Amino acid sequence: MDPMIGAARYNLEQSTEDYRRSLEGLDADALNWRPAGDEINSMAVLVFHAWSSTRSWLSIALGAPLPDRDRDAEFLTSTTNADVLRAWFEDIAKQCDALLATRGPVDWAAMRKTHARPDPDDPQEVPAAFALLHAMEHLREHEGQMSLTRQLWEARS
Repeated sequence: MDPMIGAARYNLEQSTEDYRRSLEGLDADALNWRPAGDEINSMAVLVFHAWSSTRSWLSIALGAPLPDRDRDAEFLTSTTNADVLRAWFEDIAKQCDALLATRGPVDWAAMRKTHARPDPDDPQEVPAAFALLHAMEHLREHEGQMSLTRQLWEARS
């Protein structure tokens, strides 16, 4: 197995478990809660955005077809049913794992076309290695935010 793929699979497994723990036992009110108002992301937004982005960046890294994605809509996510959001999460985590599981060696220097990026100055093509590293670091960044938001939810008075 390509060592970069192996490392990414390990990271993805760890991330999946961490997100699962952050989502466990929460209802829709908790998942939609914004700790400091509308400018702060809820856990529903964080999980939806982080995993949609991960699937996209993994597709870019591995030269797979880009999935449909509406980044702006990800930040409007809310849920009326926590079980539906958890089921969506489990499905997309499996999709991400499948992307990594079905790949052999990758040319990490190959340039790959990205989705439209939020900053128009960001390059529209990136090396495959950048896409893989970005997928993993972005996923972990939002997991930390999820964990903290859950702690704040549980500590509120």
